[in-house]
Amino acid sequence: MAGVMLLLMGLTGLGSAVRFIPRPVTIGFTNGIAVLIASTQIKDFFGLSVDPVPSEFLPRMVTFARSAATFNVPSTLVAAATLAILLLWPRVTKRVPGSIVAMLLATIACVVFAVPVETIGSKFGGIPTGLPQMALPEFRADLIMPLIPSAFTVAMLAAIESLLSAVVADNMSGDRHKPDIELVAQGAANVAVSMFGGIPATGAIACTATNIRCGATSPVSGIVHSLTLLAIVLVAAPLARFIPLPTLAAILMVVACHMGEWKHVPAILRLSAADVLVWVATFSLTVFADLTVAVEVGVVLAALLYIQRVSSTTTVASVTEDDIREGGAHVLADKYIPPYVSVIRVHGPFLFGATEKLEEATGDLTKFGPVVVLKLSHMTALDGTGVHAMEAVATRVLESGRSLVVCGAKPQPLELIERSKLVQIINRRNVQPHLDAALERAAIIYGGFDNPHIRVLV
Repeated sequence: MAGVMLLLMGLTGLGSAVRFIPRPVTIGFTNGIAVLIASTQIKDFFGLSVDPVPSEFLPRMVTFARSAATFNVPSTLVAAATLAILLLWPRVTKRVPGSIVAMLLATIACVVFAVPVETIGSKFGGIPTGLPQMALPEFRADLIMPLIPSAFTVAMLAAIESLLSAVVADNMSGDRHKPDIELVAQGAANVAVSMFGGIPATGAIACTATNIRCGATSPVSGIVHSLTLLAIVLVAAPLARFIPLPTLAAILMVVACHMGEWKHVPAILRLSAADVLVWVATFSLTVFADLTVAVEVGVVLAALLYIQRVSSTTTVASVTEDDIREGGAHVLADKYIPPYVSVIRVHGPFLFGATEKLEEATGDLTKFGPVVVLKLSHMTALDGTGVHAMEAVATRVLESGRSLVVCGAKPQPLELIERSKLVQIINRRNVQPHLDAALERAAIIYGGFDNPHIRVLV
C-alpha cells in the first residue's frame, strides 16, 4: 500500500510538493528519528539484561535506567572500541568507510580472544543464505481501511527521507535530482520488496552522504552497494553470525548522530516563535508519541504556518485622496476618481486565510460612494472561499443601494470569477479588464455623462 501511494505521488507530480514542507518540520522529524534509532541501541551497546524492551520511548528509557546495574563490561568495551575506531578512522583515510573497518576489527578480535558478547548468531541464529522466495501477499479487503494510516506514514517517511537524501546528495555533488522520478522508483521498490517478505525501503541520508564522501560520482555506486549486499547474503552470510551486537549498536549510534542534522538546530532556534514551535512539536511527537502522529501534525502545522504567512502578505484597503496625491496607489497616481466612486484594492493572494480582510474593509458601507470599484490587478491568486467572500460583499453592496464593478483580474482569478455566482450578482457588464474601463462603466451606471473628466464608451 505504501509503495502504491509513492507511485501515485510520483506520477501525479507530488514529489515536487514534498519539498515545500517547511524546514522546521523536516529537521524536527529527522532529529526525532535519530533519537529513536540511538535509543534502541542502548541495550546492545551496554549489554543490558532487559527482556522485552518497550517499544515506546519513555518506557524504554525508564526500563534502561532501572536496568543500568546489569550492564556488561565486555559488551561496553567492545562498543566503546568500535566507537573510537569510527571517530578516529576518517583521520587515517576517507576512502574506506570506518564502519567497515570497525566491524571487521571488532569481529576478528571477539572471535580470536573469545570475548563473551552477544552476536548476530547467538541472538538471531545467523543470516539466512540464498535468495528469498517470492510470494504475493494475501489480499484482505477488511484490512485496507485499518492499514491506511500506517501505510500513509510509511509512504510519507519514505518520500521525505528519500527526497531529503537526494537534496543532501545535490548539495554535496552539485548535481540535481528529479523528485517525481525518485518517488516512482521508491514506490516500485516498495511494491516489489513486499512480495519477498522485505520491509519498506527508503533513501538513507547517512548512507548517501557516506557514499559521496567515499568518492561516488554516479548511480553506479548504488548498484555496487546492492551487489555487495547480495554477495554477502549469498556467500558471506555464515560469517556474519560472528558480528558482535555491541559493534552494530555503536555503528548505528554514529549513523543516528550523523543523520540527525543537529548542526541545523541552532539556526532553527533563531527563527520566529512559530517556526520554533513547529520544530518542537514535530520533534517531540516523533520521539514521545509515534511517527504517524508526528507526520500528520507536522504537515498540518506546516499548512497552517504557510496559510498564516501567505495571508499576512494580503492587503485589502480603500483608496483615499491622500493615496492618490502621494502616489501610494502607483497606477492610481494622477488619475481622476469621481466623488461618486469608491475604489478598494486587493493586493496579494486572496485565499481562505485572508477573506476576513475584505469583510473588515467593507464593514461600514455608508462611507462608500454610489459605485464601488473592486480593483484586483494586484490579486495574485483566488480560491473558492475568496470568491464566496466577494459574492457576500457584492450582495451587501447591492442591498445598500450601491453598485459594484470588478476590474483588473488576472487570468486565474478571472476564470474563477466568470464561473461563479459573482457575475450573476453584479451583472457581467460590471466585470471590466482595467481601472479606466471600470471608471467608464461607473460613469454609465451613475449617469455622469456631463463630467468633462470622463470619456464614456457606449
